Amino acid sequence: MTEIPKTHPRYLSLVAREKVAAGVAKGFTSTQGLIAQGRGEAFDYLIGERTTPSAAEATRAAAAMLLHSRRPAISVNGNVAALMAEEMVALAKALNAPLEVNLFHRSEERVGRIADLLRFLGAEHVLGERPDAIVPGLDHARAKATSGGIYDADVVLIPLEDGDRCEALLAMGKKTIAIDLNPLSRTAVKATISIVDNVTRALPNLIAAIEELKRSSEGEIEEILASYDNRAALRMSLEEIKSTLSRG
Repeated sequence: MTEIPKTHPRYLSLVAREKVAAGVAKGFTSTQGLIAQGRGEAFDYLIGERTTPSAAEATRAAAAMLLHSRRPAISVNGNVAALMAEEMVALAKALNAPLEVNLFHRSEERVGRIADLLRFLGAEHVLGERPDAIVPGLDHARAKATSGGIYDADVVLIPLEDGDRCEALLAMGKKTIAIDLNPLSRTAVKATISIVDNVTRALPNLIAAIEELKRSSEGEIEEILASYDNRAALRMSLEEIKSTLSRG
């Protein structure tokens, strides 16, 4: 990775960019993932490169939903593996949930590399190398799923995911939690809970919220879920973008 001075005003963003580029070199990330990273950076500018109040509210609701779930599962793609593999492993341990590798530009070599990385970092339950089920409504490699993982889950965390797979999972009766910097994307609009935040901030915040809510009663968790309105949160995120632009 290129050495980036910590005094640079956009240090964290540049480090993330380098991690995705390194992910391509290591075989975790597709070259198309570089484009996705750049698009995400543009939206991160628009929200002020910060966790907004609407994102914090969505993160707390997501933590409550994951804790309330009977069978949560966590989807991992190439960009997530390059950026936040350690945090994904920590999240899986906090929930006792499986990590399942699912790629748009799938190759068995890439799936294996990501799975090996997650195991190296301490993940105990990694799926995706031997899919044995199909998500209905998709005619692409993303339709591949695994029993005991995404296919049987009632709640699926889909960070940096594509909209049609989100819709297909919803059609199966699952709830989805998206992490997407674009509040207008199909993924964000369709997901049960949409965290409009950079994944590098959202995952640590989500882990912290889960640990906090583990001390809450079932009634308190249900109250958080009952009071959350994803459409209202997305509208708030657009207002936050307008506020950032007006300050510029």
